[in-house]
Amino acid sequence: MRHVSVLAIPRALGSALTIPLEMLTAANDIASVYKQRDKICALDIVAVEQLECRLTGNFSITCDKLISEVSKTDLIFIPAVWRNPKAALNAHPELVQWLDRQAQAGAILCAATTGAYFCAATGILRRAQATTHWRFFDEFEALFPDVDLQRKRFITYSNGIYCSGSVNAIRDIIVHLINDMYGDQIANEVSRHFMHELKKSYATELLQQSQEGSHHDERVIQIQERLRSRFSEPTNMADMAQHFGMSVRTLNRRFKAATNKSPTEYLQSIRLGEAKGLLKESNLNIAEIAHQVGYYDSSYFTELFTKAYGLNPKEYRRLVRNKQFRVNQDL
Repeated sequence: MRHVSVLAIPRALGSALTIPLEMLTAANDIASVYKQRDKICALDIVAVEQLECRLTGNFSITCDKLISEVSKTDLIFIPAVWRNPKAALNAHPELVQWLDRQAQAGAILCAATTGAYFCAATGILRRAQATTHWRFFDEFEALFPDVDLQRKRFITYSNGIYCSGSVNAIRDIIVHLINDMYGDQIANEVSRHFMHELKKSYATELLQQSQEGSHHDERVIQIQERLRSRFSEPTNMADMAQHFGMSVRTLNRRFKAATNKSPTEYLQSIRLGEAKGLLKESNLNIAEIAHQVGYYDSSYFTELFTKAYGLNPKEYRRLVRNKQFRVNQDL
């Protein structure tokens, strides 16, 4: 049975622990329902020094084990540490040594924002890519000059170590890992429960070198979240700009600088991506799918879809369903 360790470090962000705990517990539960118990993993909250660990936000968590009691684990989640990650790193050299031993034995490490400090301190990220929270870019780069810090990416993967630039980005990494550990069916179920969008190709989206969402402009991130959460609703960019306290010109300029797309192009990519999922998974007709993703003119939707993917919606549906059928036949 695979073993997963979720580290509890004093003053860590609670959400950086609860997100992997909740999503992996859900994956275990779904695997049990699907009678795939061989895929279930052992999941422990592991502390550095004491089983009762005080986190930020004025709450504590009771851990299952100490790192000294875990001789072998397969996957480790390192949480973000609030305010002063350098001090936390200096306070826990034994954790760095433990992470190094586990990584050398084949464990995958997954760091939420400033958790990357602990990974970098092992030396495993020397001449490899990593990222962290944007507020700590300069400090991180000064401490670890041999690490290839990616200031415009939210997710990196190098030498068996995943790093994220935000706590929320951990969800993408976890779905990717669940896809590897439990398979596509369970990953889809977990994604439906924990994420706004159903993502079809976790590895491609996660590991591509240039991601439209990989930047650290927090205002643009807020705009992206609003567009994603309301993609099916009519959207007026003037109202959007007013909501975020800027002009339409500033909105377009700032959004384009961060994502290489205009807000309208970004919204269109979300809608068409959702439409691809519905064409593959649902029996809705083309007009119903167009309406569900925010287009009230099915002809216009078909034109946009064909231009984006080189196939009209009917052709795309026929293609992906034929592939799906052939894969299922081969199983």
